[in-house]
Order: sequence, then structure tokens, then C-alpha cells
Amino acid sequence: MPATNLIGTRVSTFRERLGLSPEELARNAGMEASLLSAIEAGKVYPPLGIMIRLARALGQRLGTFLDDQTSPDPLIVRRQDRQEETAAHKSGSSGHYHYYSLGKGKTDRHMEPLFVVIEPSAEEKKLSSHEGEELVIVVSGRVELLYGREKHELLPGDSIYYNSIVPHYLGAADEAPAEIYAVIYTPC
Repeated sequence: MPATNLIGTRVSTFRERLGLSPEELARNAGMEASLLSAIEAGKVYPPLGIMIRLARALGQRLGTFLDDQTSPDPLIVRRQDRQEETAAHKSGSSGHYHYYSLGKGKTDRHMEPLFVVIEPSAEEKKLSSHEGEELVIVVSGRVELLYGREKHELLPGDSIYYNSIVPHYLGAADEAPAEIYAVIYTPC
């Protein structure tokens, strides 16, 4: 099953377990019901901010939507073994973020470590916010961070750590892809 459909199926399953209608979950997550419908149908891959808001609205941690199995400590993910679990292009849905979970299988984690490839996008830059903190380290390319009213450009080797409750947007700063490591903490 493509990862996008897996995520949509998991969102739908947790929503139904809580007895929520799609409209109620969308309202609780602060999003349009049409977007939730597209996510559940596997037509749209949600950006990280939306996934975090859905997880919070469903009372789940973000990893719930990414994990398939458990692993004993310590969890080691070799570079050559990374798997793109959530790529939009795998199922033909839209999205320009490609997430590789670096914590998949560690069910007791409190952070979400990710390797992310960010494709350039001409889409409107939509700010999102969620509880928690984010640490981003740029590996390659140029990254643009809109943080509240501020704009920052990050180059390879640069890092930024911020409170994610402040509305923000992270994307490729030019016409080339960028690669980052991100660690996201969302309180339970």
C-alpha cells in the first residue's frame, strides 16, 4: 500500500475510533474538511504541520502515522537503509516534501527525527503552527524559513531551532531541491 494511502487510512481509522465525523476532525485540527477528505482518500500528502495537527486532534503522536513495526533499542538507521515512507510521488498525490523517518519502530520516542528532501514548489507558502519545537539542520541546497514576520535563508551546515507554535513555513529557497535533518518535538 502506498505510504500516502497508509497515512490516510490511519487518520481515517483513528477518526472513526473516536466517533468523529470528517468535519469535526477537520475543525479540531484547524483545517478544511475538503483537505482532510483528500488526505484520507490518499489524493494529497499532508505537510508535516498538518500531520502534527491531525495527530494532536486525534490524541496520537506523529509517529503513529509513520510506523509499521517496533525495534529494540538502540535504533540504528543506516543511510543505505533509509526508506521514503511518505513520498507523495509514490501514489501520484500532490506534495513537495519527501520524509524519511529516522525513528521508525521506536514506539516510546518523544521526538520525531526525520531526513527530508524538499522539492521546489511554486505553490503558495502557507504558514502553519503546532505545539512543540523543531530543530532543522541543512544538508544541501538552500532553505527558506518564514517564521512569523521574519524570513531566514539557511545554507548547508546551518541550523535553526525554534518554537513551532509560531506560524512558520519551511521550503526550498530556489529552483533546486534541498535536504535537511529535522527533529520535531511535540508534547503529549
